[in-house]
Amino acid sequence: MIVFVIAMESEARPVIDKMQNAVESVVHERKVVRGKLNGKDTAVIVCGVGKTNAAAGTQYAIDCLGADKIINVGFAGGLNGGTEVGNVYCISGAAQYDFDLAAINGTSVGTLNEYSEPFMELAACALYPARKLATGDRFNDSIADFEFLTGTLGTDIRDMEGGAVAHVCKRANVPCYSFKVISDVAGSGSTTEQFLQNIALCAKVLGENITDIFEAVNG
Repeated sequence: MIVFVIAMESEARPVIDKMQNAVESVVHERKVVRGKLNGKDTAVIVCGVGKTNAAAGTQYAIDCLGADKIINVGFAGGLNGGTEVGNVYCISGAAQYDFDLAAINGTSVGTLNEYSEPFMELAACALYPARKLATGDRFNDSIADFEFLTGTLGTDIRDMEGGAVAHVCKRANVPCYSFKVISDVAGSGSTTEQFLQNIALCAKVLGENITDIFEAVNG
């Protein structure tokens, strides 16, 4: 079964609203919705914001719901001219940019202890342009972060969950798909103001695309 792991209610609602026979419950203070999408069994876990919540929700999806594929969708920030507000992108690789064991392992920032390079490859979907994702437990307009993410790490999009979802899936050998709708773009004013202004647009776009995303992954 395909299970969606989604951080916030505002990001999950466009998916839940497309489901049939949806039944909601609360498990470990997280909303779990079981039902059908396009007539096929699926579930949504609204895991909460941040890497710990994302990892916990993903592990629950795999161990308790029997997920054989995970889809992570949500709103995210664009980092360069290759991303536009309201567009959907498929994540080809994800790194956790706030993970740093360089002093011990001599590896580059973002490289997890059990790996040799920062990016974890995600499952491909040709429906949308592919971009690289940086995940970290902070939302800010830091110039230092921006320079590191675009220069050293070479990423296009940033969020707070995708890299953690990918990490759990990689360890469990479960295919992980991630699709991000751009809510704000660095260098275009306050990302916070952009995010708040564009939430409704992003939800609309996600709702318009979710059945296509599901069918592409299900196929």
